[in-house]
Amino acid sequence: MRRIGAVIAALVMAGAGLGVASSAAGAAPAATAQATALATACPTGWGSGAKGGPTAGAVPLENIRTGRHACFDRMVFDVPGGGHHLGYYVRYVSRLHQTASGRYIPVGGGAVLDVRIGAPSYDPETGAATYPGRVGRTLPGVNLTGYRTFRDTRFAGSFEGETQVGLGVRARLPFRVIQLPDHLVIDVAHNWTGSR
Repeated sequence: MRRIGAVIAALVMAGAGLGVASSAAGAAPAATAQATALATACPTGWGSGAKGGPTAGAVPLENIRTGRHACFDRMVFDVPGGGHHLGYYVRYVSRLHQTASGRYIPVGGGAVLDVRIGAPSYDPETGAATYPGRVGRTLPGVNLTGYRTFRDTRFAGSFEGETQVGLGVRARLPFRVIQLPDHLVIDVAHNWTGSR
């Protein structure tokens, strides 16, 4: 009798162990799926084609700044008073050429975005500079150390109500342009797959 009781107890203990193991095994794929979903949560449908339309404007550009995010690097153009309808045109080019003169401006990186925004870097009424960029130089106050995608920036000038900037990136990657009140935002993804 003792032997039967010991066998039953052993079977019960083994069954309990299997239940714990199976629930732990069931949790592992769920945890892996959740981790995979978090790792691939970055948007990827932006594309790398040209975006935008007419760019001339009269409200002056005040600042250009950049930021790092988990899925992309970001450039922001601050245009106080520009509202929701800032004109822009952004596209990949093989070489950056200044709009007004056609002058070649070297930009570092594996690919170059030619960014044009409908906001002059000067006050149209007085001609006084509102943004301190100098043609062919890096953007004032922008430090790209530690960025995953951005490699270089160059101010290309301001002509007839339009400011032009060269943005050097690691490779030709998807990007998007977002219009916000008084700001134009350009996000360039870290990769095409959406993984972090």
